[in-house]
Amino acid sequence: MELLTHPFDAAGLLQKKRRIRRELLQKPGLIHKKVAIMSGSTIGEVKNMLELFLLANGIQPEFYEGGYALFYENLVFDDGSLAAFGPDVIYIHTSQRNLKLWPEPTDGEAQAQEKLKAEFGRFEQAAKAALGFGCPVILNNFDLPLWRAMGNADASFAGGRVRFVRRLNEKLAALAQATPNLYLNDLCYLQAQHGMERFSDPTAWYAYKYAVSLECVPYLAQSVANIVKSLLGRNKKALALDLDNTLWGGVIGDDGPEGIVLGSESPAGMAYTEFQSYLKELSRLGVLLNVCSKNEEAVAKTGFDRPDSVLTPADFVSFKANWEPKHLNLAAMAAEINLLPESFVFVDDNPAEREIVRRELPAVTVPELAAPEGYIAAVDRAGYFEVTTLSADDRNRADMYKQNARRAQLEQSFGNYNDYLKSLEMRCEIGAFDAAHAERITQLVNKTNQFNLTTRRYTAAEIGALIGSPQAITLYGRLVDKFGDNGLVTALIGRVQGETLDIELWVMSCRTFKRRLEHAMFDQLVAAARAAGVKKIVGHYYPTAKNLLVKDFYATIGFVKTAGDEAGNAVFEFTDLAGYQPQCGVMEIEQV
Repeated sequence: MELLTHPFDAAGLLQKKRRIRRELLQKPGLIHKKVAIMSGSTIGEVKNMLELFLLANGIQPEFYEGGYALFYENLVFDDGSLAAFGPDVIYIHTSQRNLKLWPEPTDGEAQAQEKLKAEFGRFEQAAKAALGFGCPVILNNFDLPLWRAMGNADASFAGGRVRFVRRLNEKLAALAQATPNLYLNDLCYLQAQHGMERFSDPTAWYAYKYAVSLECVPYLAQSVANIVKSLLGRNKKALALDLDNTLWGGVIGDDGPEGIVLGSESPAGMAYTEFQSYLKELSRLGVLLNVCSKNEEAVAKTGFDRPDSVLTPADFVSFKANWEPKHLNLAAMAAEINLLPESFVFVDDNPAEREIVRRELPAVTVPELAAPEGYIAAVDRAGYFEVTTLSADDRNRADMYKQNARRAQLEQSFGNYNDYLKSLEMRCEIGAFDAAHAERITQLVNKTNQFNLTTRRYTAAEIGALIGSPQAITLYGRLVDKFGDNGLVTALIGRVQGETLDIELWVMSCRTFKRRLEHAMFDQLVAAARAAGVKKIVGHYYPTAKNLLVKDFYATIGFVKTAGDEAGNAVFEFTDLAGYQPQCGVMEIEQV
């Protein structure tokens, strides 16, 4: 939807917000989440804009609005209403307008530190009270004050307000780093990005008590929504990149590698080089880079032979340079690396190519591009790849997908699938949830959509509460083979109720599906269930637009369907625990 595309037309959004909301509510597959906004200032339009951006990301919010400027009181002294609401996310919308103990210009270091400690303690207490509700908490850091009584000295003197805010922000950053489930919304960066006078408009504060100007509220709301959608696994995962006039200037087939524009010798060359550097950083965060270009492949790759090219062919998971329509190449690419088209962002300087991909693959996100110096902003400002956690598996994701491609090539050389699986020399580590793996398990649970039988989501606190619980059987699985370490790729949660085990969650990364890891997990589940005195295992399937590939999964491993409805929801039961024979015989299993 154009009005929700960066840069925003705030007046248009405010004028048409009801119509936009009605249209977005028609999107299929919306997930319902309860969002509490705790007020440090007026939040009316903040809530309205946040709703639009969440809906655009497939999240239908139900809101709880705290009392005006009562964020601290509502959190620390909850009257029961917030607990009764049961938030899935809490957003604490504060700003420098909520600071009380400002230092005086004449304060020395000891006096400034005392006020800093007291002021930080108040926000820390509010954040920790919010975390007590067992859900992710998003907290603004502070925008800079609009005036400096001491001028430039405000940034260096102990009693300077600018220095005070910067010290507070550093302490908040350290708190967020050290505190699971606490995430910072960078209000200070937003203010810098849009300009102090524009972002922190005094008129909006004096007239309406908005800490952020109405013109910039959409940017604030988008920033918060980006964090929420990242936590819920709604990030994009891959880039499909054109080459000519996108990663370099000129046409490689006509100009040759020596004639394309790249490097530090021209303004345009510097812009393309910096864009490549930005893409390289994304790849280090686990974003999958792919080429989708109309070119001869061998010729196209010569563009990366230049010493001033930041990217190399090894940085790409899929490299499709041919003369097929780009939407067909992109669809093939998605199938090849086992991702849904909606996981991709297509970046191409040619407006005609962008329009064809939009029309033929509407699930793919296609940002508008203008001059090369604006390419980074076109991708970065949209927040497609917002980071809320960064695991070793994230950093190694590109290598994992490349290893998968080599596995696919090997598979084609075998006539018997079991022989192929045995040739992979797979080793699987399966164990109960523990603290060492809790962060990755939480991330996997909240980001997996295809092999996800119930689409339940769990907070870090909820995963932590399951560790060692006698009422639950939990399993995680890690898979290694001769091509490399796939990482922790599957997790299962079962609740024990007497002689029945109810599987409330089972997720697996699709890059390892059908390698019998699912059977290895079930073998271990049955063993653990028998040891717990379980006589019946119950599994559920709740359909979504993304998990249709597992609608019959339980039947394939021996369950019997016992109930279902017209919507596709189904219940399966497994009762032959006593006579169960292990189903996985193609890998070495290590129980931990």
